[in-house]
Amino acid sequence: MGRVEQIREKLEQAFQPTTLEVLDESEKHRGHAGYQEGGESHFQVRIAAPAFAPMSRVARERAVHKALGPELIGQIHALAIEIET
Repeated sequence: MGRVEQIREKLEQAFQPTTLEVLDESEKHRGHAGYQEGGESHFQVRIAAPAFAPMSRVARERAVHKALGPELIGQIHALAIEIET
């Protein structure tokens, strides 16, 4: 299973999102720090879920990182997150 699928699965399990988009943007970063041949190093996540409503912006980001877990986060060079309630 690729990282896009891993990210999607973990976020779906943790938040039951109404909207979830996970994009591998690695190719846009070819030649930059952290780029890995074959991609799967730079991601953009757009997620909306009612679970985020009572959280501050920082708490939302922390919740996403916690849901992904340290092992998966350690394999990602860059993660851009857009969160809505």
